[in-house]
Amino acid sequence: MQTLYDALVAAADSHPDHAFLAVPARAGRDYLPEGAELTFAQVRAAADAVAARWAAQGWGIGHRVALALDNHPAHVVHFLAFARLGVMQIPVNPYYLDHELRYLIEHGEPDAVVALPRHADRLARAGAPAPVLVDPFQPLPGPAPVPAPLRPAVGGTPSRSTEIALIYTSGTTARPKGALIDNDYAFAVGRMYATHDGALTVRDGVERIFLPLPYFHVNAGVNTLCMALLKRICLIIPDRFHGDSWWDDIRATRATAFHYLGIIPPALMKAPPSPRDRDHGLRYGLGAGIDPALHAAFEDRFGVPMVEVWGMTETGRFVAACHEPRAVGTRAFGRSTPGHLLARVVDADGTPVPVGQEGELEVRADDPNPRQGCFRGYFKDPAATEAAWRGDWLRTGDIVWQDETGLLHFADRSKNMIRRSGENISAAEVEGALISSPLVGRVAVIAVPDEMRDEEVMACVIPASGVAPGPAVAQALQDHAADWLAYYKVPAWICFLEDLPITGTQKIQKFAIFPRGTDPRGTPGCHDLRDRKSTLRRKVSA
Repeated sequence: MQTLYDALVAAADSHPDHAFLAVPARAGRDYLPEGAELTFAQVRAAADAVAARWAAQGWGIGHRVALALDNHPAHVVHFLAFARLGVMQIPVNPYYLDHELRYLIEHGEPDAVVALPRHADRLARAGAPAPVLVDPFQPLPGPAPVPAPLRPAVGGTPSRSTEIALIYTSGTTARPKGALIDNDYAFAVGRMYATHDGALTVRDGVERIFLPLPYFHVNAGVNTLCMALLKRICLIIPDRFHGDSWWDDIRATRATAFHYLGIIPPALMKAPPSPRDRDHGLRYGLGAGIDPALHAAFEDRFGVPMVEVWGMTETGRFVAACHEPRAVGTRAFGRSTPGHLLARVVDADGTPVPVGQEGELEVRADDPNPRQGCFRGYFKDPAATEAAWRGDWLRTGDIVWQDETGLLHFADRSKNMIRRSGENISAAEVEGALISSPLVGRVAVIAVPDEMRDEEVMACVIPASGVAPGPAVAQALQDHAADWLAYYKVPAWICFLEDLPITGTQKIQKFAIFPRGTDPRGTPGCHDLRDRKSTLRRKVSA
């Protein structure tokens, strides 16, 4: 097999009537409120129809199409149809503000856009091409007029090296970087997931994975999708996480596994214990960021092993703590995976450190080509691509340590990055938004612990001259940030300080802002705005 479309053909030939995509019912949702379930044969037929319409207009290798389809099955159909043609998809984050969406359009330069109608106006404001609209209430995309491309296709037949996705991921600078992903990447991670064992064993043709994660990320949109094609299993895709209906949806969809982010376990644990807590068919949960203090309690209450993993867009493949000892109750996340992904812990010079000593995590493919199956590079940024690698090893920016069993444990993050509910947030981007406020003299943005979301965004602010810090100013700064940033990037904590530690070159020493081992959230002058932040999401979703 050369492409993801080839994997779809193989699955549809061997398991034509087997469920492939399922959407739980959700009253009031603006697409498929009654839910839907599609077989491999149905998805292949729909992908073939879409591919035929685009091919007739001359679309092929070298073209890029933005998909603003959220978690609608039409996203998968178009992605696989474009994989057949060699067209690259650019998935759109629906929570982007107008200027963030404009950057994606200007930098990614899509030749066309396919969208749900509710995104049409925003796309127009961002300067996107007029979108091909999908009926949100139909599970499969119907006939729609397809524009002719303004430039010719490169030509040729799609292969393992054909780029299939341009996925934007926050970097340590203020602008996101676009990671180029090809078919080889998809197969590398799909096969790795498919061949895991221990607590992460995936049964051929049996599993039904509940996946409340967005298609615009690689987890759902590429990695798990490819594994499902190879294993002939069903992906259950709600629009997002809904704690109020989680267990009803799990039972109604006959889910046997699920993926999670840090916010999901604590939200589920907040519900009162019920006799039905173990009334389900779940075999495992896969995710990252579960609170170590909650891990064992969750497993005991619900009877589900929660398999912590580590991964990043640039690698696709992940390492998983799926074999005993899993070190439940720690921040352990896995070991090297021979045949797939190798990991090591190194010092600042790239020299491996002893067991138990902290250092930076580096990874590479277990292959003569260390970059096999990893991202192809950052779009329009070859310098950043090479800077991501140190010789044969990809630098992750994560500070970890390894125990005597080879298990890796997360310690800290060396990059200027915050990991909130699975979203990577650039601290520099948040700082850039806040410094534009006349209320701010200097600002440093850091990650702070959060019991629901793994990490939250804290802004450490020296007010501008004449500004008296207090709750009203903190709220004004949060509102100012919300005008510039997607809701999840907005600070949940504003901490007013009299000074920030700096180096001789006037760079802020973030590690020295608060004493090591202390929780910044308890510092005098810190304002907890988490509840206000939660209203921002409701405004975006409204």
